[in-house]
Amino acid sequence: MTLSKIREKNPLVHCITNYVVANFTANGLLAIGASPVMADEVEEVEEMVSIASALLINIGTLNTRTLESMIKAGKKANELNIPVVLDPVGVGATTFRQLAVAKILKEVDIQLIRCNPGELASLAGVTWQAKGVDSGEGEMDVQTVAQQVASKFDCLVIVTGESDYLTNGEKEHWISGGHVLMTQVTGTGCLLSAICAATLALEGDPVSNLFETLTDYKRVADIASEHLLLGSFQENVLNELHSISRGAVEWTL
Repeated sequence: MTLSKIREKNPLVHCITNYVVANFTANGLLAIGASPVMADEVEEVEEMVSIASALLINIGTLNTRTLESMIKAGKKANELNIPVVLDPVGVGATTFRQLAVAKILKEVDIQLIRCNPGELASLAGVTWQAKGVDSGEGEMDVQTVAQQVASKFDCLVIVTGESDYLTNGEKEHWISGGHVLMTQVTGTGCLLSAICAATLALEGDPVSNLFETLTDYKRVADIASEHLLLGSFQENVLNELHSISRGAVEWTL
């Protein structure tokens, strides 16, 4: 299981993320034995990312100051061969977000884009009815479009939903499972992006490692949702991440 491998490595994950999910993201990384740091001051991001194992760029509460920090940190990470994950939260909601993500993708070498179908559609220029930062509604062949985006930006793409899809433009995996409660609390997708960043810090094939991470995360959702109580769901997610990463829960892929 990849989560246990992350615990063994204890990677430092530099998160330039949104303030809605920062606490949950940090606790989720700690639960699997990673070390989170939330730093978005433009004057320190280069120094901070230089000691990190991976960088997460999450645009959920994007502003012009953090955009500068994201690009500066991303370029430094590229110089040092540190993997960069982009979570383009709500990219299709506003022109500002669209232009910001286009700028990031132009100036920073992204190793992984982790998105939902609506965000994928925006990146690919496919017609889609966005609903704020939620996925929204539309029709699209996720598999084909994700492969096109992966090829265009020379990166891995993960599209999460009822079934998750992972591709590098050639290899691909579908991952089923999980629970709808994951869509009804804030931060579960953003946390997954951070965990994927930690995964890219591991040795081995990134596609295989990410497949295991997505499978682990679906299992976490399954177990955390057993009591179907929304208020305690986030707490259960943290508990199960901690348990699975420590090998306290036995199951087979």
